[in-house]
Amino acid sequence: MNPETVDPIEQAINFSCGGDRLLGILHRPRVRQQPIGVVIVVGGPQYRVGSHRQFVVMARQLAAEGFAVLRFDYRGMGDSDGASRSFESVDDDIRAAIDATMNCLDELTGIVLFGLCDAASAISMYAWKDQRVRGLILANPWVRTIEGEARGRVRHHYARRVLQKSFWGKLLSGRMQMGRSGKDFFQSLRHARSHAARSNTDSLSFQERMCRGLTDFKGPLLLLLSGRDLTAREFEDACDRSPAWSRVVCRSSTTTLKLPDADHTFSLNSELLRMSKHCAGWMQSARFT
Repeated sequence: MNPETVDPIEQAINFSCGGDRLLGILHRPRVRQQPIGVVIVVGGPQYRVGSHRQFVVMARQLAAEGFAVLRFDYRGMGDSDGASRSFESVDDDIRAAIDATMNCLDELTGIVLFGLCDAASAISMYAWKDQRVRGLILANPWVRTIEGEARGRVRHHYARRVLQKSFWGKLLSGRMQMGRSGKDFFQSLRHARSHAARSNTDSLSFQERMCRGLTDFKGPLLLLLSGRDLTAREFEDACDRSPAWSRVVCRSSTTTLKLPDADHTFSLNSELLRMSKHCAGWMQSARFT
């Protein structure tokens, strides 16, 4: 089924958050609505449509599978009022969006939150505080640090480059700017080493708050990790290095799905539809208590 030709009931709704007016689009299935709804939390400096209309496509796909979906603009973004804010300070916006969804659809018994990149980070920090949140879908969660970015470049970018024929072709032909490439490599290596010894007693970082939030969240969790994405590799590296993160991803309530051909935003339509289909299938089979 092509979600762009599906005819769900799509309704613009206004709701309030901290005295500001927020706007969202509610996608309602015409038949056999599921008891669990979805709130798509948008990451980065973008609004409810998402990159290459990804959230429109995803919402229509999920609505075709029977799930009501709300996609909305934070305060200060898109068509919503108020001052803009970072992903670390949108708890009230997420709560207001859940309120609006539940108020519009009395038959819902709970909500699954979906987030990509730093929106996945935001909902990781929020979900455990709200009993209406029954499940989480985290796509390529943002856990970047200076150390993690540097390590990721050394481990995944430069290590891959030396195995590529094009790399050696440029090197042997003299077309590679060795000064710049060497400087970039050693700068990344220096950052990776210099930050590795940083004390864990620093003020609580958002990555630590994410991990604690997911540890305290007891519902089912779906992790979507793109094969062509440095952010996903940084998340995997963080899980490999941290026992606390490892416990989150290894527990029985967590499902990890790797999509080898997908990039960070699932820009290929085939990968976006595949990802949306996996989300719907997971929601249909998950046990939401």
